[in-house]
Amino acid sequence: MKIPIAKPYIGLKEKKYIIHAINSGWISSLGEFIDKFEKTFSEYIGVEYALTTSSGTTALHLALTALGVGSGDEVIIPDLTFVATANAVAYTGAKVVTVDIEEETLCINPEQIEAKITEKTKAIIPVHLYGHPANMEEINKIAKKYNLYVIEDAAEAHGAEIKDKKVGAWGDCAIFSFYGNKIITTGEGGMVVTNNRELYERMRFLRDHAMDHSRRYWHTEVGFNYRMTNIQAAIGLAQLERIEEIIERRIKIFNRYYENLSSLKGIRLNFTANWAKNVYWMVYLIIEDFDYEKRDMFMKKLKAYGIDTRPFFYPISDMPMYEYSTTPVTHLLAQKGVCLPTFHDIKDEEIDYICETIAKVLESFRS
Repeated sequence: MKIPIAKPYIGLKEKKYIIHAINSGWISSLGEFIDKFEKTFSEYIGVEYALTTSSGTTALHLALTALGVGSGDEVIIPDLTFVATANAVAYTGAKVVTVDIEEETLCINPEQIEAKITEKTKAIIPVHLYGHPANMEEINKIAKKYNLYVIEDAAEAHGAEIKDKKVGAWGDCAIFSFYGNKIITTGEGGMVVTNNRELYERMRFLRDHAMDHSRRYWHTEVGFNYRMTNIQAAIGLAQLERIEEIIERRIKIFNRYYENLSSLKGIRLNFTANWAKNVYWMVYLIIEDFDYEKRDMFMKKLKAYGIDTRPFFYPISDMPMYEYSTTPVTHLLAQKGVCLPTFHDIKDEEIDYICETIAKVLESFRS
């Protein structure tokens, strides 16, 4: 077997909408699918406004810039996340400040945030990692106490919920990614959502080269070209129209892995808090006695059996361009985590094969 780590789930509706967009002549950043995708997505998340962007990274940079984050400011993020979270902060000239994660959820630990707040702190970016929500109720309490912005990084968590309220509706704004391996995709693309009309208008203005709305081709400040195309939005709308089916399938995929692997000693799979709905962007293993070397050997052996995997992210604070931080949970788990193939049309027998192979390879490490 050859089983990839991820692949998009593109059906007939996506192809139909793409052809419609092409036939309309509107293939760039204007067209009916842009408006429909934004409107439908805002309704799905339960917020007033949604704005398409060219990627999740540009969505985050746009949000930070529109909120006035810049040189001399500090922004708090979890130490375990994809580097784009940190890079978007760095693009503004602000300082990245990393905080340790919770051992179970893998999301930022609210109990550790206050110790990192200074008079320069401007915002907190909780990341809903691998499809599990961060503890937004506690994070929002801290943000309110210190008058900080909260920007949810929901790049990996479309449809995840906290007490029946979707992620993306908890902060001042939130961003989503539609990269090809995400829960729903537009190929490349992103979205930023908010209930704040003034913030929405500011982001929309900056996204479109900061062009004056009443005087075409007149620009009073430096803006960005962070727009999504109508063709991408056509794919996104079709995906969004069946997102519940996609999420339901991911939950079943996790359950199949859990049935096969939960009895193995020394490992654990994705955790779900009793207040959360997990959408399992990636099913993962945490292997207790692994370090970086053993993890990489384990992945290499699975690859030999035709099974593609990916490691957990490295700690942001280990990257040479960011400041080192003492985050023991992040540094412990980063070397033990392996993400497993998680995509819509993976077959049950493929999952069973993966699990049988994992058990065999783990046994070889321990014999």
